[in-house]
Parts: sequence; structure tokens; C-alpha cells
Amino acid sequence: MINTFVGNLGHLMTIVAFVSALVSAFAYIQYFQANEIDKASWRRFSRISFYIHAASTAMIAFSLFEIIYNHRYEYFYAYSHSSKALPVHYMISSFWEGQEGAFILWAFWNVVLGVILIHTNKFWEAPVMVVFALVQAFLVSMIMGVVIGDLKIGSSPFILLRDATQAPIFELNPDFVPEDGTGLNPLLQNIWMVIHPPTLFLGYASTLIPFAFLIGGLVTKRYSEWIRPALPWAIFSAMILGMGIIMGAYWAYVTLNFGGYWNWDPVENAVYVPWLILVAAIHTMITFKKSATALKTSIVLVILSFILVLYATFLVRSGVLGDASVHSFTDLGLSGQLLLYMLFFMAIAIFLAARAWKHIPTSEKEASVYSREFWIFLGAVTLGLMAFQVILPTSIPAWNALVESFGGISNMAPPADQVEFYTKFQLWFAVVIALLTAVGQFFWWQKMDKKALKDALVTPYVISVLLSALVIVLAKVYDWKYIIIVLAGMFTIVANSVILARLFKKTTFKLAGGSLAHIGLGMILIGIMFSSGYSDVISINMSGLTYSNSWEDEMNKEHVLLWINKPTQMKDYTVIYRGRQKKVVGVPEYVPAKLLESTGNVNEAVALADYKDYFKKGDVVTLVLEENDYFKIDYLQNETLKFSLSPMSQFNEGMGGLISSPDSKIYLNRDLYTYVAAMNDYADPDWKEDENYEVSPGEQFHIADFVTYFDGAEVLKEIEGYTLQEGDVAVKAKLRVLDYDVEKVLEPTFIIRNNQVGKLPVIDTELGLKVSLENIIPEQNKFVFKVNQYQKDYVVMKAIVKPYINVLWIGTIVMLIGFTVAIFRRFDEFAKMRDKGLE
Repeated sequence: MINTFVGNLGHLMTIVAFVSALVSAFAYIQYFQANEIDKASWRRFSRISFYIHAASTAMIAFSLFEIIYNHRYEYFYAYSHSSKALPVHYMISSFWEGQEGAFILWAFWNVVLGVILIHTNKFWEAPVMVVFALVQAFLVSMIMGVVIGDLKIGSSPFILLRDATQAPIFELNPDFVPEDGTGLNPLLQNIWMVIHPPTLFLGYASTLIPFAFLIGGLVTKRYSEWIRPALPWAIFSAMILGMGIIMGAYWAYVTLNFGGYWNWDPVENAVYVPWLILVAAIHTMITFKKSATALKTSIVLVILSFILVLYATFLVRSGVLGDASVHSFTDLGLSGQLLLYMLFFMAIAIFLAARAWKHIPTSEKEASVYSREFWIFLGAVTLGLMAFQVILPTSIPAWNALVESFGGISNMAPPADQVEFYTKFQLWFAVVIALLTAVGQFFWWQKMDKKALKDALVTPYVISVLLSALVIVLAKVYDWKYIIIVLAGMFTIVANSVILARLFKKTTFKLAGGSLAHIGLGMILIGIMFSSGYSDVISINMSGLTYSNSWEDEMNKEHVLLWINKPTQMKDYTVIYRGRQKKVVGVPEYVPAKLLESTGNVNEAVALADYKDYFKKGDVVTLVLEENDYFKIDYLQNETLKFSLSPMSQFNEGMGGLISSPDSKIYLNRDLYTYVAAMNDYADPDWKEDENYEVSPGEQFHIADFVTYFDGAEVLKEIEGYTLQEGDVAVKAKLRVLDYDVEKVLEPTFIIRNNQVGKLPVIDTELGLKVSLENIIPEQNKFVFKVNQYQKDYVVMKAIVKPYINVLWIGTIVMLIGFTVAIFRRFDEFAKMRDKGLE
């Protein structure tokens, strides 16, 4: 039965949210312009209208999740992004897998931030909330799904499946509801995809706050006063956006199988660029607070950071990237709307900034090379160049689309090897930033001249050179480019550590934010250098086999074939593939797949044998995503098991074949990263010709390459799952098959009823064998076995050692701690001024 109520509720709340956003914008404009007598009533009305908008936005989110959670596959969104197999936390991921859900998430974060701003600001509430309300009107319009003639406004997540598709079934039965949905992209079935998107969209949403304060400052002609309330939010935005980027990188590392954490994909670049500009804006805003310079630069950078977020949204969600990105969205017909969204706010910002430009305070004093302003300016320029170098090539598909829309032809192509192209520039920019953060901190905290600079830098310089030499020798860093990176990273760590130590002696911890963030930067730089530059592939193909003609030569050389139970040497390790496993609800470890048999119900299996104390034979257990297989790989040294890894794979036709996620053994100084690139598909086996063996009890013989012992037979009085009648004779043979260090017992059964013979064969999917007892020859004391073979179980896998990658992850944590400390400091400054009535 189709449930239309919740969809209609979602539609209604969308309309209410859109209208209340426009009403709120109008009311706040009136509040801003009202005289003192009317201000209180307009403020009350403005807040009520925004609260209505907030409540309706929350209800939109509730309605969509209710549809997903209750498996209402009559709705196109639930059918396209969810399935009954998903646990609740992956249902949450499916909420924002689609574009409409992502826009709802963005709008939700905006109302949360808007409510906070209402209650933390006095003077700035009206102008800031006008901007917020207008942005919300645009965001909500993205999910309205209203069609007026040829004009489409938004794409609704509450549309019914029968209205979104032309399937013939709906002509026969308009109320048809599919049994299940198509499911969540396997690559998004990861805990980081539960927390990464909301973090990233909170970062997107928070970039609006400094932009809104800036617009408010330009409108009210408080050209410099907006800096103080905007600064803590700008730092907050940079921290959250940076955290989202880091989570995305870690997700890529633990989920994707390209062996890294950053691939310079256009979608990654679209987030990275506004973050760089935002970081540059923070530094120029702090400079203005210190010395009343760089205000105009701050204005330009704050505008750019927000507009680039909108531009990133346009690139990712308009479909313009097409095949240029592995995870961009398809066009839902929103490209024109997204473009209008960006151009509207860009035009307003440029108009207001241009109108006020000549009135904006500026310093006539020329910055000395020994001034902090000079070094901050150099840092901001470098960050800007970093962003510029990334965004131009990333925008090539957009440029081609623009030229073609005007009837032209553009054959420009993005970089063929995007990793090499971007890295060769960004690495050196990062080195320059590291050096600037090392030197610039000394200018920040004390007045400098030539002699003072020399005295200040000599100690950190000597220490960093000595530490770098130690790292270079011990880690065998002989490439000159990498030596420079080690020196630059170590110098910024040591220099900022010196500043940090001085701050701890003289002042409180709240001034340590900048130094901590810069120390994190140095660690990130060194971690990237080691983990990427010195990655060591240890899964070298020594067999000479070509695993796949579709693979490049390098891929065939860097993967190793593992037959089940067969030891294979791989550098310092002996590796053995031990079979497939499943995740079972309530069991804290992987369970061998051969012990489980599907019942035909979603994520449900029956136990074929006891497994420790977790379940008994015959128990029905619940699987966690039954389509996922986890391949147990044992790593041994000197015949001693050191550890086991369980990389995951599933065959997914909708995603083009095998989808694999890695597993890693984490050490303090390295990760051993393993993933499966190919596996045996025994769902539809290709059986070879039958082979017959006549064997006597106690005899040894060979089945294929396996040494096999026939231990004899016994007469059965009962057979599990089969009813014996009076006069039936049932005989079970016992075969022991040796597969290296594993012994398998196969017990085919032979049944005689009324001079007719029945056979119950045994299939071992790991060995690729089907054995049946065909006949018994009593006079010769012989048993006849028929054997069918198919491919023995195997995996083709890759293993990579990633040295010192934890330096990178620890560096990101240190950087985020630095941002957090800076947020508290700047907000405390703003709150004190606000409480004094000066803000």
C-alpha cells in the first residue's frame, strides 16, 4: 500500500520553508530599517519567521529519513539509495547519497548556525540574518520540484517512483511497490561516510557566516568592525572544512583501493580550493586586527571563499564534470539554478564592495621586509597561488561546457595524470608555506630587524638541520626533492615549537593556536612525503602470469595470486589465503562463510555448524550486509603467524564489477595496506569432465592435486534433512582431503531404496570439488567415487607498505587542535567586546 502522507508532508514543509525564508528575509530588512519604536516588534516577527523556517527545514529532513528508515520504496529517493539490507547507520548515509538529501543537510546546518547567531549577536543580527534567509531560500528551492511549463525549479526527494520512471508495471498496477531498493553504493558503506558528509556540509554552511558579517559590514558602513565577530567563525569554518577534508582523505584510504588518500579528483579539489582561500583570509583578518592593514585583502578573500564554495557545488552537482570525476553527481536539471545561486551572491558582494571600496580604511605605510604584515602577505599570496593552480585545470570541463553552450568548440582536456600534474606544483607551494610559517611566527610575536631575525632563527635552524639529517640517514632519504621537504617540514615544526615553548612560559595556552596548527602542517608535509614517496609494493608477481588482459603491465606485476591454503612468499612475509568470511550481528569477529548458508531472506543465514560460543548448528543468524565477503589473509614470518587481514570485496554489476576495500595492519612507523583486486566467482561454476575413482577403505589416492585418504564407510540409520523409509540402506563414505596444512573431510552418501540408487554429493567450494559416491562393489571391497572439478578458490591481491603515514594523521589532529584553541581565543575576544556593548 502506497503511503502518500509522509511525502505530502515533506512537500508541504518544503513550501513552508521556502516561503518562511523569504518572509524572514523581508522581516529582517524591515527590522534593520525600522525606527527604535518599531524595532522590537520587527525583531520578534523576524525571529518567529526564522524559527518557523528552522522547524519546517527540520521536518523536511525528518520526512525524508522516515521514508528511508521505513523502507517506503514507493518513493524514488528511497528506492534509488537504500535497501532492506542496510543497518541504520548506513541508512543515514543513504540520506545524503543523493543530491536532494545533500541540499537538505546543508539547509539544516544553516538553520542551526542561524539560530546560534540570533542568540549570540546583538548589533549584527538583522544584516547577517538577511543574508542567511536569502541563502536558505535558494537552498530550499533546490528541492522544491516545481515544474512550470518548461521551467523546473528544484528536484524533489518526495516524488513517487511511478512518477519518476516509465516502467510498464505501473500501467498494470499504479500502486505497485518494489520489494526492495537498489541499495547504497558499496563504497559509501563505511562509517566514515556516516560522519564525513555532515562534517563537510557543516564546513560549507559555516563559510556563510564570515561572508554574512562582511555583507552586513558593507551595508552598515562598518567597514572594519565586522572582522571581530567574523574571525572566530572563519577559524571555525576552516577547522570544520579541514576536518571534513581529512575525513574524506581517511575514508579514501580505508575504503578505496588506489593505495592512497588523495587523488586530486575534481570533487576533492572543489573542497580544497575554498579551504585554502579561507585559511588565507583568516591570516589577513588577524593581521588587520593587529596592525590595521590588509582589510581590503580580507574582504576579497572572504568573498572568494564563499563564492568558491558555491562554485564547487556547481561543479560537483551540475553534471558538468561528467567523466572527469569518479564521484561527481549527474545533472538533475539544476545547473541553471546553481549558476543563478552563485551569480546572485557574487553580484551582490561585488556591488557592495565596489561601492564601499574608496571608503574602506587602508594603511599608507609600506610594509617592511622585517614586518609581520609582509610575511602574512607572502603567505596569503602563496595560498592564493596554490588555489589558483588547482581550480583552473579543474574548471576545464566547465569551460568546455560554457564554450559549447554558445555554439563554439573547445577541446581542452584536464591533465591526463592528475596526481603527477597537481603534486609537482602543490608540493613546492607547501614547502614555501612551511618555511613562511616557520619564519613568520617570529615576526608575529616580536619586533624584528636583521640582527634580531638572525639571532632568533639560528637555534631552530641548527636543531632542524640536525634532526633532518637524522631522519634522512635513518630513513634513507636520498632524493634531493624529498630532502628539501624533510628540511622544510622539520624547520616549521622546530621553529613553531620554540615559539610555543616561549608562549607557555609567558602567557596562557589560548595563544598557542597558531603555533600548534603550523606544527601540524610540518608533520603533514613529512607524512605525505614518506607515505607517498616511499610506498613499497611488496606483492610482486613472480609467476609470470598475466592475471587480466585488461590490466596494465604494472598492475599485473604488482599483484600476487593466492590459492587458498597455499603459502606464498611475499618479501619478508609468507602469506596464506584462508577463505571467505562474513560479518554476523552479535559476533565480534569474522565468521567463515562456509559455516553459513543463506535462507533466502535479506541478511539472514542458517548455521551449518557450531561456531565457538556464538551460535549452534541450525541457528538462524543475521548477517551484516550479506553481499560483502571478507577474505582472510594470514601473514607469517619464520612459520609463525604474525597477524591476519580481512580486506573486503563484493561483486556489484551496477558498479561495473568488483568493488574492493582494503584492510591494513597499523604499526607505529608504517601501515601494511592490503586489498583484493580479483577473486574466484563460484556462483556459476564451470565444471570439468567427470572423473571416477575405485578405492578400497584405508587406501590413499589423489583427487586433482590433493592427497586423499578413504577412511572407510558406515551404514546410517538417519540422515539430516532426509527421511529414511523401512528397507532403505544408506551408506556414508569418509574422505580426508589434504590441502597443504588444512584437512578437509568430505562425506558423500549413497542410498538404496527398492533397488533404486540415490546419491547425496558433497560440494566444497573452496577446493572446487563435488564428490559423490556412485557405487559400491562388495565383492571387490571397492567404492566408486565420481569427482567434478572447477576452479579452486583464490584471490589476486596487492600489498603496500606505507611508511610513517601516522605522522600525517597525527599532524592533522595537531592542526585541528590548533584551530580549536584559536577559535576559543577569538570568540572570547568578541564576547567581551559584545558584552561591553561595543559589538
